[in-house]
Amino acid sequence: MSKTKTKQEEETLTVKIYIMGSAHEVPASLTIMKAMEYAGFKIKRGAGCRAGFCGACATLYRKAGDYRIYAALACQTQVEDGMVLTQLPFVPAPKAIYDVDSLKPTASSILKFYPEVARCLSCNACSKVCPQEIQVMDYVQYCLQGQIDKAAELSFDCVQCGLCAIRCPAEIPQYHVGMLARRLHGKYNTSTPETLLERVEEIENGTFEEGFEELMSLSKDGLKKRYTERDFVDQKKA
Repeated sequence: MSKTKTKQEEETLTVKIYIMGSAHEVPASLTIMKAMEYAGFKIKRGAGCRAGFCGACATLYRKAGDYRIYAALACQTQVEDGMVLTQLPFVPAPKAIYDVDSLKPTASSILKFYPEVARCLSCNACSKVCPQEIQVMDYVQYCLQGQIDKAAELSFDCVQCGLCAIRCPAEIPQYHVGMLARRLHGKYNTSTPETLLERVEEIENGTFEEGFEELMSLSKDGLKKRYTERDFVDQKKA
């Protein structure tokens, strides 16, 4: 007799997980986020795109019989029997306050506001935990070397979830460091496209105000109709 479970059996299989210390029986096929809602939790913070691209649902958990603490995004991670978890509304990593206009795209600028970068152990734990598979350790090293352009390029897809900072033994807030690198690169190493300047001028001149007012006057159903009937741009031909 085949041991392969049918689709119906998979949908009815449940596991016991512990959310904020309370035990709950939930379907085994759910992600952590969906399991929390199934258990009755109303998520007011820590939920966004539900597809792993906004970084809002950072989660810490342990597995049954495993001493390690894992970090992941709740919308990407499937529940396991015996899982003990908690969701983080945000990662407690201090963000430096600075004036980009007064800085230069150098390693000194990075170290001035994030001196802990110099403590990097090159352990690569930050890269391994990244849900975007960004080479976090590499862009931190580029920052130390003053290669701000490369650091900005490598960190471009960062969603600011903070999981890298959670796993870092040197306690570096890598995602904030990457943000500073991108700002420095954008300010000093790149030129402003003419098309962007034109669009900003159009906005300031009120070119799109009539269209905005029309959208604001539409009902919910009207907005849905406008959205589904909108023109699509063929990216291959654009």
